[in-house]
Amino acid sequence: MFTHRSADSGGTSYGSVGTVSPVTQKRRERSLDSLRDHVEDKVEEAREAAQDFVDELKPRLRGWLHAGMAPIALLAGIVLIVLAPSQNGRITAAVFTVTAFLLFGTSAVYHRGNWSPRATDWLKRFDHSNIFLIIAGSYTPFALLLPRDQATTMLLIVWLGAIGGVLFRVFWVRAPRWLYVPIYVALGWVAVFYIGPLWTYGGAAVVALVIAGGLLYTLGAVVYGIKKPDPSPRWFGYHEVFHTLTILAFITHYIAASIVLHRGAVV
Repeated sequence: MFTHRSADSGGTSYGSVGTVSPVTQKRRERSLDSLRDHVEDKVEEAREAAQDFVDELKPRLRGWLHAGMAPIALLAGIVLIVLAPSQNGRITAAVFTVTAFLLFGTSAVYHRGNWSPRATDWLKRFDHSNIFLIIAGSYTPFALLLPRDQATTMLLIVWLGAIGGVLFRVFWVRAPRWLYVPIYVALGWVAVFYIGPLWTYGGAAVVALVIAGGLLYTLGAVVYGIKKPDPSPRWFGYHEVFHTLTILAFITHYIAASIVLHRGAVV
């Protein structure tokens, strides 16, 4: 009733394995590459999520440094605005003040609160985005020292870079640290292209303070990136070292901005 057809009888052998065509092989390779990329992306996202969870087990001083610095930065900025001798000076001082207050204030809210996962994600976006804004905000008063064309070019570079960075962090909050930390550093060192004019129009003190602040911010980025040193995970960890360096960098740039603004220079 049933007929067994084999290769010997000219029939088809159901146990044999057919040869895969080159087209099929390429499709399989593309599918495997796509699957591999997808898995790698998911692993990276899981790693970042795990790091976020670990960060939630925060030292007891997490966020307090920036919480204390936020009102100080605001009050110091208001003094800078009020005492600035020109309209342009007051505008640039206001930009510097707002970006500094956003940085420290948002950081304090983000790190001190116990938030839902959704709220944590959004606060992380704002917190990381504000780093780009403080970089651009810190540059803004120094535009007063430069000739108009150079000032315009510098401000376009740093502010377009900051806007791009904000969009990057808002839409890719799980981006790996090795990717976004160097972007912070690169944008922060745009000043090297203007050292000559800053020296000519601002003097050695301004240049020294700008460089010192940049080095402190860069050192903070390195600490944040490698998570070392981590003096006391229970009280004062690597993140607190990072926050301390950002405060020192801000103070350094604040002093430099004060020198620039009170010379009454106009773009």
